[in-house]
Amino acid sequence: MSAPVKDMTRGNPAKLIVLFALPLMVGNVFQQLYTMTDAIIVGQFAGVQALGAVGSTDWLSWLVFGLISGVMQGFSIPVAQRFGAGDLRGLRRCVSTLLVLAAVLAVGFTVLGLIFAGPLLRLIGTQQVVFRQAETYLSILYGGIFITAAYNLFAALLRALGNSRAPLLAMLVASGVNIALDLLFVMVFRWDVAGAAAATVIAQGSAAVICLISVLRLEQLRFQKGAFLFHKGDAGLLMKLAAPLGLQNILISVGGVVVQSVINSLGFEFVAGITASGKLSGLQETAAMSFGLAVTTYTGQNLGAGQIQRIRKGVRSTAFIALGTSAVLSCIMFAFGRAGLSLFIEKTADAMVTEVATNYLHAMSATLFLLYLLHVYRSALYGLGETMMPMLSSIVQCVMRILVAWGLTRIVSPWAICFTEPAAWLGALTMLLFVYRHKMEKLSL
Repeated sequence: MSAPVKDMTRGNPAKLIVLFALPLMVGNVFQQLYTMTDAIIVGQFAGVQALGAVGSTDWLSWLVFGLISGVMQGFSIPVAQRFGAGDLRGLRRCVSTLLVLAAVLAVGFTVLGLIFAGPLLRLIGTQQVVFRQAETYLSILYGGIFITAAYNLFAALLRALGNSRAPLLAMLVASGVNIALDLLFVMVFRWDVAGAAAATVIAQGSAAVICLISVLRLEQLRFQKGAFLFHKGDAGLLMKLAAPLGLQNILISVGGVVVQSVINSLGFEFVAGITASGKLSGLQETAAMSFGLAVTTYTGQNLGAGQIQRIRKGVRSTAFIALGTSAVLSCIMFAFGRAGLSLFIEKTADAMVTEVATNYLHAMSATLFLLYLLHVYRSALYGLGETMMPMLSSIVQCVMRILVAWGLTRIVSPWAICFTEPAAWLGALTMLLFVYRHKMEKLSL
């Protein structure tokens, strides 16, 4: 029995996007449980120092895994477009080429990650008290890059063809595996941060296997004899689309790494507090990511089918839905966020840690609508095959983060660190709104 796919060129746009996004939301929530479970178990059973070590690696983890995620998402753009156009031969040729490219890149990223894990931690000024634990945690995560790349690739292919249920199943299973192994490795075996990292890698492996099984069941990707070829033309197109997305995430990460270095300089209380609040604010982002992935698939398929006005209608509807969703989540976090932070911070911790975490979480929640709109319009441009301008917007994000982190924390107050992310979102969103409008006008003509 073949895995289900979804043609998004027919039917009510808002309904299609929401129904496609819902399984992704649930899956992303469970994916966030990876880091949340790590933080809760490490913070409660290995101590605040271990929690700080895990938090010190956040942006360096994103530096590599954001690159991988961006590249794999870029690889999936022509897949969605050719599916929407009904070009199955071109679709299969494209997939066979991207599989080769993905394998080569994953091996290269793994080697580089393992070589530079320690030097990167020193570069951002990781405090000596947590350095050894942070290096152990990051090295294990980097050692599992190939597994993470496999999951991201298979999940991206499924989403491009309109299948959001298989990635959901993968995340449900992976989250269960991660929680069970976290409890075993950290609480029972006392492996501390090494156990948490190993649990995450193994859980990612289980997700990759489930997505691979679903990919192999797709009729659209059943290759006939001689059909599995490496095509230079497709390779050039894939890299043209994927490289800006990967570079975009690197630039976002660079800004984040700078912010992390500033946080490290503010003291251990800021490191632990922002680490704790970052887990909850990351949970808030899950719906935004899901709307974004749904919009990429929707616009890609409809561009392939030549339905430009339908794209405009779907993106506008999604923007309104995203605004409503962000408002609800913000209210929930203001009401219950402080109680949620207690899951990550042990009762004996310094009160300053809780104060930092609460203020940071409130600042992120108050400006959450900016992040949601940013995901919608950036992802719409991805689906339209426009990856260069979103990449340039990441430069804006990087600059805004650095200005606030380096500038305002010294001139105004250390608490200005709470506004680094909102400032980055606002700068990038302002740019992309103009780019999207121009792109749609050009396509309409």
